[in-house]
Amino acid sequence: MKNGEYYSLPAHGAKHKGTPSKRALYSALVALACLVVVAWNHITLSLLPRSPILDDVFIDRAAEELFLSIPNEETCLANSRHFTRRPHVAGTAYDLSTAIDFMHLLQKELGIDAPPEDPIFKAGSTESRNSTLSIPTASSPYSWIDTYYPLMNVPLDRSLQVLDSDGHVLWEADLEEKCDETDPEAGRYHDYVPAFHGYGKDADVTGELVFANYGAKEDFDTLVGQGINFTGKIVLARYGANSRGLKVKAAQDVGAAGVLIYTDTRDDGSVTEANGYKPYPHGPARNPNSIERGTVAFITAYPGDPTTPDYPAYENATRMESLNVPNIPSLPLSSANAAKLLQYYENGGASVRLVNHAEEKIMHIWNAMAVIPGYVTDEVVMVGNHRDDPTSGTVILAEVARALGALLKTGWKPLRTIVFASWDAEEYGGIGSTEWAEDFPDFIHKHIVGYLNMDSPMKGSQYWTKASPLLAHLVQQTAMEIVHPTDSSRSLWDATSDVGSFQWHLAPKIRPGLEKVGALGSGSDYTVFLQRIGVLYHYHSVFDSERWMETYGDPGFFKHISVAKHLGLQMMRLSNTLILPFNTTHYSLVLEQYLDEVATLASANSIAVDLTLLRDSIQSLQAASIALDGERTSALHAYLRVTRLAADRKPIYKRRDQCHSDQEVLRVQQRVRAINAKLVAFERGFISQDGIPGREWFKNIIISPAKWGGYGATTFPALTESITAERSVTLAQYEAERLSRLFEALAEEIRP
Repeated sequence: MKNGEYYSLPAHGAKHKGTPSKRALYSALVALACLVVVAWNHITLSLLPRSPILDDVFIDRAAEELFLSIPNEETCLANSRHFTRRPHVAGTAYDLSTAIDFMHLLQKELGIDAPPEDPIFKAGSTESRNSTLSIPTASSPYSWIDTYYPLMNVPLDRSLQVLDSDGHVLWEADLEEKCDETDPEAGRYHDYVPAFHGYGKDADVTGELVFANYGAKEDFDTLVGQGINFTGKIVLARYGANSRGLKVKAAQDVGAAGVLIYTDTRDDGSVTEANGYKPYPHGPARNPNSIERGTVAFITAYPGDPTTPDYPAYENATRMESLNVPNIPSLPLSSANAAKLLQYYENGGASVRLVNHAEEKIMHIWNAMAVIPGYVTDEVVMVGNHRDDPTSGTVILAEVARALGALLKTGWKPLRTIVFASWDAEEYGGIGSTEWAEDFPDFIHKHIVGYLNMDSPMKGSQYWTKASPLLAHLVQQTAMEIVHPTDSSRSLWDATSDVGSFQWHLAPKIRPGLEKVGALGSGSDYTVFLQRIGVLYHYHSVFDSERWMETYGDPGFFKHISVAKHLGLQMMRLSNTLILPFNTTHYSLVLEQYLDEVATLASANSIAVDLTLLRDSIQSLQAASIALDGERTSALHAYLRVTRLAADRKPIYKRRDQCHSDQEVLRVQQRVRAINAKLVAFERGFISQDGIPGREWFKNIIISPAKWGGYGATTFPALTESITAERSVTLAQYEAERLSRLFEALAEEIRP
């Protein structure tokens, strides 16, 4: 190495036991230090103690201050107007144009020389594979678009009628969202995306209407217990409590012929016409014609392309039968249409004809990607959001890229490589991200150390986050360093207790044991339907428009900028802190809270499972983690000593003539690399090849989407479901022992 060159840390030395399956590796991607920012909603987060380590010494404050000075409301607003100028449903020409626009934005902001032709590659091609696999050897930023080929559906025609006993039409629903010129975009595109469900079954069915509340499994169990026969019936259910797909699955399982799902204004709290608020676009109340679209795929079975689970949806991929989509039709309804149906239902019943014609076909989707190489090129931090719905997430990601670009222009370079991802087709079931992860499992396993995700960032007045417990302290610490968007005397963290102009009358419901940070469930769409505070959100509706955002969602775009700064600051810490800011000790303590919940469930269900060995293994993991904390502190002190950083606060990577001997530096760097390898291994240690019984695609047996909840999370899912669903002592004991073996092995792996 010549004088003046920077030292690189040695190659990754962690050993992996065997080669995990692609399915397990995708689960690992979701598991490893995944932070999901679902902001301006409603949750309460408890303050966490600051980590008792020396990471603050290694924070590049000058770079962070420059980064935080760049995002501004004017640019954010301009980008929002640009990306919302046309609908961009996954698989459409407008979707491709937004992918190209976003790639061009990344090229401009990150100083990437644009090639003569846009780099749009077929997934599986040499060009596509090289774009990802070359990341660890990249020396300058670059960008590209990957094209995948999943099975999706497009709407054709649809109708909903109430029939008399002779089959004559008594009433026919208007299934279009109507809007006047007050909101020109909503008016212009009111019929561009018809009322339909992603993967809604093509069928024409007629049956007696039955109301099933939220369509949760418990609702159907109650009604069946009351003697209701669902065979051949059309079920009417309201949004909330679980995902759309699980409403349809629960109805399908009891023999129903079809499902209608509507948005109930009773779940809008006080922001209703009944309480004197005018409906949008003339006020903040829900427009009675508002319709919520979205997927009805069974996302708790597996996400992604239904025909290629475990492997990527290449153009020439071998297809299998779709196992995670319904075999009965469904349609989304407005509250106005549902009110009419309920009138018929309550006045003697109704026979309903549901027609949903849609075409299933292999379609193109496009993931836009970009790379910023770091000094340590084989450790990669990813940041992304899905582009096919929440434009707020796209423009926030654009502001993060713009701020990073400003840093790059000064000659700055991140310690770790940063990858941007603009995923496509999430609204069909997390397709874009899933296909990429199934395409590059080995790359993910070897190189991705953390993933930050942005979704649904503007939905109310309280700031709401979900994260792996590994990152709970990072979420809090960085939020405390960001100024509140509307009150300079407070921090962004203080916004976790804010209350909006429009009050919500229901008390928040927080999972016991998860008060410090929300638990991650399924996919990247962690919308909480029942716990909104603040301005009403027209979710997946034509009224979810730019005008709505500028008038009610975030006037002035101050919240957008606060979220961009928070996301960016977390990314800066993950990519630049010498030792990864993962708090394994906090996570190991949270695991014991999860176990306390299971013990309570077992007692309530009279399941006499012995949890002694499981508790002992968790405490063994806690002890190993505390020892790792000690090694982390010792290694940081050693690094300070050999680089003289403590005295002059020079950059982490010292020039040769400013360091101690090469061997001393190398030894300390090797210690740091070994610690980072153990930190990354912590959450990956929760992956079990056997997965969760009945839905083996999910390999993380510590936390997963709730089997009948969809968006929500279940902790110790296999063990919990053996108690609550199977009610089996034998299965519960097996799952407790499986967890115990996993924790003991992980304790051995991370012990220094």
